[in-house]
Amino acid sequence: MSSDSLSPEAAALDPERLPRHVAIIMDGNGRWAKKKLLNRVKGHEKGADAVREAVNTCREIGISYLTLYAFSTENWQRPRMEVDALMALLKKFLHTQAEELRANNIRLHTIGETDRLPDDVRQALEHVLSQTRHNDGLHLILALSYGGRSEIIHAVRGIATEVEAGRLSPNTIDETLLSGKLFTCGIPDPDLLIRTSGELRLSNFLLWQLAYAEFHFTPTLWPDFGKEEFVRILADYQQRERRFGQVDSDQAT
Repeated sequence: MSSDSLSPEAAALDPERLPRHVAIIMDGNGRWAKKKLLNRVKGHEKGADAVREAVNTCREIGISYLTLYAFSTENWQRPRMEVDALMALLKKFLHTQAEELRANNIRLHTIGETDRLPDDVRQALEHVLSQTRHNDGLHLILALSYGGRSEIIHAVRGIATEVEAGRLSPNTIDETLLSGKLFTCGIPDPDLLIRTSGELRLSNFLLWQLAYAEFHFTPTLWPDFGKEEFVRILADYQQRERRFGQVDSDQAT
């Protein structure tokens, strides 16, 4: 998109130093609702608006991949009424956003144990995945029924099966092989992780993939997270020096 259509803050970002992949732990919907004396479901509904704004911001600025932690494996343990409401909200999001995703050249992906989703939600999800599979703009990845530990276990079991069958030698197992067995196979690791609500933990999210990501924690509750703060975080990211375990050129001499 032309820089003329961006805010001055967004236009000031260096397009050569943007993160290729941003991952977000969208936290704080329930606390947002509680502060406003509303039902928790209202917080999730408001959070869906923040999802749309984050997606549009990435598309406008030129970020290639956006992964959103939408529903964890642990979230199944929440009260049945809340889980049902979240599934209904996900289904509504898929139905209402399908055409917009397609029109804006956004490709939808999912990671996680999606076979655990209700049949109607899974059918709606598969429909949007199919409708957007040829899009080559922003890649939007929804982590649904996702857990980092279960993902790694799933990958290790797959490798063990191949070793047992004699199709794979243990000596050939390396980071590239394991990465290829993860749900995120084919998707670059995140460059930047953002977590809202002030919590300072990963909560079982992308444990392998975030090894060298930059982290940014904000006290803002997810429903209040908007484009202006997103751009400020990107500007902060561009001031960091990413070393990937190495030393900078000044220290090396």
